[in-house]
Amino acid sequence: MSNSKDNFNMADLGSSLPGAVAALNAEDRADLVNALKNKLQNLAGQHSDVLENLTPNVRKRVEALREIQVQHDELEAKFFEERAALEAKYQKLYQPLYSKRHDIVNGVVEVDGVTNEVTIDQEDKVEEKGVPDFWLTAMKTNEVLAEEISERDEGALKYLKDIKWCRIDNPKGFKLEFFFDTNSYFKNSVLTKTYHMIDEDEPILEKAIGTEIEWFPGKCLTQKLLKKKPRKGSKNAKPVTKTEDCESFFNFFNPPQVPDDDEDIDEDMAEELQNQMEQDYDIGSTIRDKIIPHAVSWFTGEAAQGDEFGDVEDDEDEDIDEDEDEDEEEDDDDDEDDEDEEESKVVKKRVAEHKLEMGNRVSAHQNVSSSRASS
Repeated sequence: MSNSKDNFNMADLGSSLPGAVAALNAEDRADLVNALKNKLQNLAGQHSDVLENLTPNVRKRVEALREIQVQHDELEAKFFEERAALEAKYQKLYQPLYSKRHDIVNGVVEVDGVTNEVTIDQEDKVEEKGVPDFWLTAMKTNEVLAEEISERDEGALKYLKDIKWCRIDNPKGFKLEFFFDTNSYFKNSVLTKTYHMIDEDEPILEKAIGTEIEWFPGKCLTQKLLKKKPRKGSKNAKPVTKTEDCESFFNFFNPPQVPDDDEDIDEDMAEELQNQMEQDYDIGSTIRDKIIPHAVSWFTGEAAQGDEFGDVEDDEDEDIDEDEDEDEEEDDDDDEDDEDEEESKVVKKRVAEHKLEMGNRVSAHQNVSSSRASS
């Protein structure tokens, strides 16, 4: 058992982190190992202290449990491998269905039962092909994406013809592709967003890369033009103009990045950056896991109703818990202050643990960058 512990600390460090190491190429894998080695050695030292404080018989039982854990982890690694293969298999089976959806949405083919007869009410209207505003409506129906889409964005998103996604292997992650019809906003026909994952199963995001949008003059949706009147008595009578960043769905293609220099980021900035990266990943995974596979259900609103039903169940559970808490408070008025104080301690502890976890994730990015720079 002692030999296996030593190997974990040094030679087999990579194999102890199968998800993370497999997601990186050779150079990144070496950087990640160097960046995390000290932390893992400290953790291993703490584990060793715990074992030394146990009685010999209890220590043997714990060692047996650790052997069981190793067997579990080996099975879990096989599960992840087989799951990835199964997902890849069905992703190929989905593609013909997605192609049919694309053709119907964009009017490439017509469905059975549609006639060319024009009613009196429709004589002055231009016949619409396909399903207008299909992807815009589907995304706006989703709560996460609706918060990202501004009114100014809608004009450009009306030209969205299709959204696709695929896995990437080197490095591990996935790519989103947004296909646009010719429009007056930007030159690009395809906008992409690629997520590089350190651990695809956790998941832990390493970085995200978006397409640089080639905006037509005066059409940029991620910036707005501000005009200020000149001050009284100023020689320049013309209004002063400047551009300012503004909220837009298209900021999604300019994701937050971890600075290469550790000195450029403090604790507060690290926490804010971590929040931004998590929000960015949440948007990308929502498009991948919800919008693309169930687009028509979001277009009709059925998928949103399903989400709301889940929220109602959660609210009902909270109401039941609140009622029970009120009953307990009535029975235990004398202990109310002590309970509040204990709950406050638990909340503070959870907040501290959450901040520590986010800080460690950003720190991992920084350590990898520093290791690259020194090498």
